[in-house]
Amino acid sequence: MYTRREAMGVVGKFVLVAGAMSVLPKTMLWANQDFRVVSPKDAQILQEGKAKMFCPVCGMTLPMYYKTNHAANVKGKVHQYCSIHCMHEEAMLAGEAIQNPQVVDNDSLKFIAATSAYYVVGSNKPGTMSTVSKYAFAKEASAQNFAKEFGGEVMDYTQVSKVVSEGLSADIKMIKKRQAKAADMGKKIYEKVCKQTPQRFTSVADAKVYLDESGICGKLKGKEFQQVGLFLAGKGSM
Repeated sequence: MYTRREAMGVVGKFVLVAGAMSVLPKTMLWANQDFRVVSPKDAQILQEGKAKMFCPVCGMTLPMYYKTNHAANVKGKVHQYCSIHCMHEEAMLAGEAIQNPQVVDNDSLKFIAATSAYYVVGSNKPGTMSTVSKYAFAKEASAQNFAKEFGGEVMDYTQVSKVVSEGLSADIKMIKKRQAKAADMGKKIYEKVCKQTPQRFTSVADAKVYLDESGICGKLKGKEFQQVGLFLAGKGSM
């Protein structure tokens, strides 16, 4: 047991640490949080519909990868993607050119025209759907400062699109393997905690909407939510 004096000393140290934490920069307080994540209230969601919070290509939750989000017009509607990879993949599979590409400015967290953005390619921050990271800025000075601090090369949209296109096939192959592994784990979660359903889906985004609305697996979140969505979308090992 502590004496009264010892107890007061412990409380004093706790208050001192708490006070110090309150004045630390956010970047230090959240050092262990994924750099790409923002709060859903801070994410600008341009697309509409029940699945608007998910990437239409891979199904990933958009605010969790918001700092690499892109958007484009597809058949009269806006599609919002977790990454420039998914934007290019959808265009490639559809055999169509990308229309009105937009990207999140990492300073303002608002969408800007991708064609006028400055990208930092290959920094030590995590990549989304690719081994090579790509972050965009409205101002060249911000991109240069980011590259100076975290590494990488500053490029314009035409240059970064070339990098993406050249690596697209290899990235898709890598992603399919990762998705298959995640879907197999999702099957185990599904069989353990979910009410069985014959429902299957052609997109991970639609599967996640169903899981959210039906509640058949309870309140899945994060990685487990994505894994079960991948399983219900048929992304598992054959």
